[in-house]
Amino acid sequence: MSRLVWGGLGVLFATVGFGVYWSTMQMMSWLVWGSIGVLLGAAGLGVYWSRDGFDPESIRGATVVITGCSSGIGEEMTYQYARLGAKILITARRENRLKEVVAKAKSLGAQEAHYVAGDMGKAEDCERTIQTAKEKFGRLDYLVLNHAGSSLGSVDERAAKLQTWDQDLDMDFYADFVDINLISYVRLASLALPLLKESSGHIVVMGSLGGKITFPYFSYMTTAKFGLDGFFGALRVELMKTKQNVSVSYVVPGFIRTAGAEEMVKKLPGGEKMLETAAPVKETAYTIIRGGATRTREIYVPSYTWVISRIRMFPGWLQDYLILNVFSP
Repeated sequence: MSRLVWGGLGVLFATVGFGVYWSTMQMMSWLVWGSIGVLLGAAGLGVYWSRDGFDPESIRGATVVITGCSSGIGEEMTYQYARLGAKILITARRENRLKEVVAKAKSLGAQEAHYVAGDMGKAEDCERTIQTAKEKFGRLDYLVLNHAGSSLGSVDERAAKLQTWDQDLDMDFYADFVDINLISYVRLASLALPLLKESSGHIVVMGSLGGKITFPYFSYMTTAKFGLDGFFGALRVELMKTKQNVSVSYVVPGFIRTAGAEEMVKKLPGGEKMLETAAPVKETAYTIIRGGATRTREIYVPSYTWVISRIRMFPGWLQDYLILNVFSP
């Protein structure tokens, strides 16, 4: 009898499922907006239940290495860590900018502020960064991996890569981009882990919404960011399995209104529309600092990125529809 009952229920559910599929194909817009409504409601509940009890005093005296700090989110995180009384070591390629950022960080209240001018795509500069942190601080509480870069210098050169892949055979650019935006993150984390294990420290990784779902025009970035999510997700569970008290927080930012991002996105079709939903840099930096301190597994900023990332739960055909018609420029 039980097999008959469950078999009947299976047939019934399958029939209903096919019926829903075909009917929703004819009512796509209702399904899309209904799904978005459900996700927004879920996001609201998530925000309500995610009150984390962040204590700003926990940052005072903490030692922090932040990469990619000459501008944008990295620069703003430097200032906010400084206001909280941290000891800071920052990196970027432009030494003149690093000097300015360090001077301002000291004026804002950093207990210490130092810099390493270097290219994180080079192994020797990664090694020098962690060695300097060890020499200056003797310990490391936070490793904030935020740098980005490529062999393309100008905004116009970078914007030219924001296109459909279409058999682009420039593998040198691709390899360089992945080395700077993926391999160097792995290298820095590997070098810093002995110090972080001693302090029960924190790794904060600047990922991307493009590391959760795929968008047109960003294939090279998606490659690197999916790699970050995969590696640091594996590292997180390995640290848990071996009972190492080092947290890994993966940041999933949407479009953040930095000067560089704003200049580049204007060159995309529909770029002006993206600017309307851009999150402010100060709010973004604070959210990341808070999430790292409270050992948050994934940090979504602004909150709508959590909603968008949930479309992975939908059937493939619906994911494609949403990406192509709602969430991409």
